[in-house]
Amino acid sequence: MATTFARRLVEALGSDVARTEPADLAAYGYDGYKEDGNPSAAIVPRDVRDVATAVRIARDCDEPVVPRGAGTGLCGGAVPVKGGLVISFARMNRLLELDVPNRRARVQPGLINLELSNAIARHGVFYAPDPSSQKISTIGGNVGTNAGGPHCLSYGTTTNHILGLQYVDEAGEVHRTAHSDAGYDITGLLVGSEGTLGLVTEIDVRLMRLPEAVRVCVATFADVESASEAVSAIVGAGIVPVALEIMDRLITQAVEAHYHAGIPADAGAVLLVEIAGVHDDMDDGERLIAQIARDHGALSWRAARSAVERAALWAARKGAAGAMGRIAPNYYIQDACVPRTKLPQVMLEVERIVRDRRLQVGNVFHAGDGNLHPLLLFDRRDAREVQAVIDAGSEILATCIAFGGTISGEHGIGYEKRQSLSLVFSTQDLAAMARVRDVFDPMRAFNPDKIFPTGAVCGEVTGARAFDAA
Repeated sequence: MATTFARRLVEALGSDVARTEPADLAAYGYDGYKEDGNPSAAIVPRDVRDVATAVRIARDCDEPVVPRGAGTGLCGGAVPVKGGLVISFARMNRLLELDVPNRRARVQPGLINLELSNAIARHGVFYAPDPSSQKISTIGGNVGTNAGGPHCLSYGTTTNHILGLQYVDEAGEVHRTAHSDAGYDITGLLVGSEGTLGLVTEIDVRLMRLPEAVRVCVATFADVESASEAVSAIVGAGIVPVALEIMDRLITQAVEAHYHAGIPADAGAVLLVEIAGVHDDMDDGERLIAQIARDHGALSWRAARSAVERAALWAARKGAAGAMGRIAPNYYIQDACVPRTKLPQVMLEVERIVRDRRLQVGNVFHAGDGNLHPLLLFDRRDAREVQAVIDAGSEILATCIAFGGTISGEHGIGYEKRQSLSLVFSTQDLAAMARVRDVFDPMRAFNPDKIFPTGAVCGEVTGARAFDAA
C-alpha cells in the first residue's frame, strides 16, 4: 500500500512536492524529541490545495497524517510513530496580509516566529508570543502546542493572540474559523491540539504596538528559592512586569561563558526582569520592583544600559539549553507548571530529587507564571545516569502535580507525556477529550498516538537504551 500511496502523491502533486525516497524521508522521522520514525511519504506543500489533496489520498490509502513545522518540538509531536504521511509546512512560510490599523496579520504556518516581528517592526507593531526557540520554531508549531515564552506573563500565550484559522479536516475539506464567531470557539479548540483535530494552513494573528520604552534589569540572589520568593512578592504587590525569568548558578555560568552578556556567574540565582511602557514611568517602575527584590534578598541590581546589552541578556536567557553542552553531553528538559507561590518549595524538591540520584540539574524557568524547565544533565553512555534521569523526570512531574501544578506549560503533550496525562485528568475527563477528537477525526488519522495516554519516556533517553543494547 505504501508504494501505491507514494505513487499517487507523486502523480497528484509532482516530485517537487512529494518525497518518497528513503534518503529524503529520513529528515522527517524525528524532531527535537529524538525519537525515530519512518514515514511512508512526505510532502512539502505549496498551498492549501496541496494539503487537501494529500489528505484525501492518505485517507483513501488508510495512511495517518502528521503535520510538521520546524521540528523543534521537545515532546515528539511531529514524530510519525505510526508511519504514514508527514506534511512539512516549510514552504508555506509567507506573511499573507498585514492590517496595521487593526493590528492583525494573516500568515502561513511555516513562517518562523521571529521573522514575523522582524518583518513588521517598521510599522511599530510586533507578535508577542516568543518561545525560546523563536528564531527557528514556526507559528504553526507554536499554535499546535500553545507555546508561551518569557513574555507570556504579561502578554499571554499563543491562544491569546490567535484571531482565526484556516484548516483542513480529515476528509480533505477546507474550513475557516474566527475568534469572533458566534457559538463554540473552534479557533480556541484548535490551538494546542497538536495537529490531532485538523491541519492549520493559515493563521490570523493579533499584533501589539511596540512599547515606547523597554528596560531589562538583572538581580542576583543567594539561591533559587529566595529569587522565587521575590517573584511572588513582585506579582503579589500588583505589579506585572513584561517578564520575570530565573536562571540558577549552573545555567548562569554556562550562558555567561558562551554569550558574555555580563551576567554575574557567581550568584546562586539570577532574576531577569523586563518592564515596558512610556518613558516617564520607567524609573519609578524599576525603583519599586528593585526595592521588593532587595526586601526579599537581592544581593545586587542593575539595569541594561543599551539596546545591545538588552539583546545580549535575552540571547543568553533564550540560549540557555544550548549552552549546557559545555557541561554535559546530554540533557533532558522537563516542562511543568506550578502555582507561583509554590515555586520555592517545588525548587527545593527538584534539588532533592536530583541530589538523591546523583545528577546535575540546571534550572531555568518562566518564574512569573510558574513554568519550570529543569535540565537534567547526563551521559547517555552511562546506564545508571540514563535510568536516574528517567526516574527523576517522572518524580519531578509528580511533584509539580502534588503542589497543584500540571505536566506541561508550553511544550505540549505529544508522544512523550501521554502516560502522565492520566496523573492530571480522570478517566472521565480523558474520555470527554477523546469524544471531541472523534468529532473532528473519527478515524484517528491525524497525528495518531499523541496526547492521550501511553507508555513513553524522553526520546533521547530511549535512544540511550538502544545505544546501550547495541
